[in-house]
Amino acid sequence: MYGLRGQEVINLKIADIDFERKTIHIRQSKYKKDRIVPLSGYMAEGLSKYLKAENPHLWLFNGKEPDGRYSVRGLSWVMRETLKRTSIKKEVNLHSLRHTYATHLLEEGLNIVTLKDLLGHAEIATTMVYLHVAQCPLIKAHSPLDSLYGRKA
Repeated sequence: MYGLRGQEVINLKIADIDFERKTIHIRQSKYKKDRIVPLSGYMAEGLSKYLKAENPHLWLFNGKEPDGRYSVRGLSWVMRETLKRTSIKKEVNLHSLRHTYATHLLEEGLNIVTLKDLLGHAEIATTMVYLHVAQCPLIKAHSPLDSLYGRKA
């Protein structure tokens, strides 16, 4: 799922998806922390169709692991197989989705601290890497007083 680590995806339970609030509860991820991330309307629609078609019981994605979960290797295989049916020539892997998610949010104006929390990073320095890739518009230096009162001198 867009923006999540592979391990976080395979650990998702059906109960972690809140369609009403449009959120996903990531439990005990890296650094043993929980976090809540937004669920896109598009993703919610796709997940609803998937749940009706596949009817999983506990884990969101059923797999062949002994506990019934999917494996990260399995996710990577699905991505490779899906890429073969596209015209994408760029070298892409599972982590590319997470990287793209972060870059798009920065380019859309999300602040770096909120992005850090969404990605579940322990250190802001880890998140800062995405600033080098994102193509954010430069804002000319100005006094906040001018923008607060809606006029330019």
